[in-house]
Amino acid sequence: MADLITITDAAAKVIEEKISQKEGAIGLRLRIKTGGCAGKEYKMEHVMGDDDVSKDDEFRNGDAILYIPLKDTMNFVGTVIDYNEDQMSSGFVFNNPNVANSCGCGESFDIQDLPQPPSKPNQP
Repeated sequence: MADLITITDAAAKVIEEKISQKEGAIGLRLRIKTGGCAGKEYKMEHVMGDDDVSKDDEFRNGDAILYIPLKDTMNFVGTVIDYNEDQMSSGFVFNNPNVANSCGCGESFDIQDLPQPPSKPNQP
């Protein structure tokens, strides 16, 4: 079975670095927030040792720990999280198959509607 979310080694290295830069951090939380011209944006923030992670799914690659709120997990299924660095820019790259469209700058996106289970016919 494929992983729900894949964190590449390049992304894991940067996640580990970011965790180590903040004293008391145990991981990073990745969530989807409202914003941008396409409607949604990714947001990453430190998770501290005393933060409640009971409403998060946890994903790992080595010592890189990524928490995703349960309410957002389905929007990340199949996503590959990578990190790209070149002469012009650097940053996380989210190859998310659930994205329906994104804005021209690539900073915001919209999620396609998740399939709904078929409705049951009315019974007499």
